[in-house]
Amino acid sequence: MIEQLFEFASRHPLLVGGFLAVLLVWILYEVRRSSANVVSSSEATRLINREDAIVIDLREPKEFKAGHISGARNIPDARLESRLSELDKFKDKPVILVCKTGQSSAAAAAKLDKAGFTRVTRLRGGISQWQADDLPTVTK
Repeated sequence: MIEQLFEFASRHPLLVGGFLAVLLVWILYEVRRSSANVVSSSEATRLINREDAIVIDLREPKEFKAGHISGARNIPDARLESRLSELDKFKDKPVILVCKTGQSSAAAAAKLDKAGFTRVTRLRGGISQWQADDLPTVTK
């Protein structure tokens, strides 16, 4: 099988080269996109303490009540668009989006960007990373 792959590559260098170029560009795009507007726990703490950042927790209420960042607002991801009016006064303030692992907050960040929010960031690793860094959470 490997011999056939090398034979194919030697007979079609332009095709293989084009494929590898497209693959490299796609990987670079995904890496750049996933790290855009992402802050670490320490950077988030700095934004909260020095710039009065608003923390929006995108998890469901049950998860939120089990432990969240102090002062965070719970707006589940599924209801974000219908509750954007609650956040209008924060369009020019830093907004930190928090989800469970840092993966699902990207779509919410795109929604807020589209709605005119100028300083939207996502917490790298989500609340899981926040807790792994031994930072305090509040329970209700």
